[in-house]
Amino acid sequence: MGDAEGQADRRTVLAADRTVYAAERTYAAWMRTGLAALASGIGAKALLADVIPEILIVLAGSILVLFSAFCFVVAVIREFRPGPPPPEPDIRKIPASLLLLVNGILVIVCLAALLGVWFGRSGAA
Repeated sequence: MGDAEGQADRRTVLAADRTVYAAERTYAAWMRTGLAALASGIGAKALLADVIPEILIVLAGSILVLFSAFCFVVAVIREFRPGPPPPEPDIRKIPASLLLLVNGILVIVCLAALLGVWFGRSGAA
C-alpha cells in the first residue's frame, strides 16, 4: 500500500507543477496580448496618418493602449489568483515582487504611450 500511496502523492505534486506552469502560460498570454495591443496603439498614430481622420486615429490608438494596460493589470491579478490552491509544487513560482515591478513599469509605459497618441504628431514630418 505504501508504494501506491507514494505514487499517488507524486502524481498529485506533478499535477500541482502543471497547475503552476498553466498559470505562467496564462500570464504570458496576457503579456503577449498587452504588448501587441501597445505596439498596435502606438503604430496606429504613424501608420494611419493621411488614411483616416485624426480623431479616429486617436480613438483607435487610445483604445488599444488602454486595452494593453488592462492586459498588464489582469496578468498580475490572474497570476495571484490562479484558482483553487494546489498541493505544494516542486517548482518555484515567479516572485510576486518581480511581476508587480515589471507590470507596473509596463502600465507606466502605456500611460506615456497614451500621451503620445493624444498629443504626438501623426505621419511623417
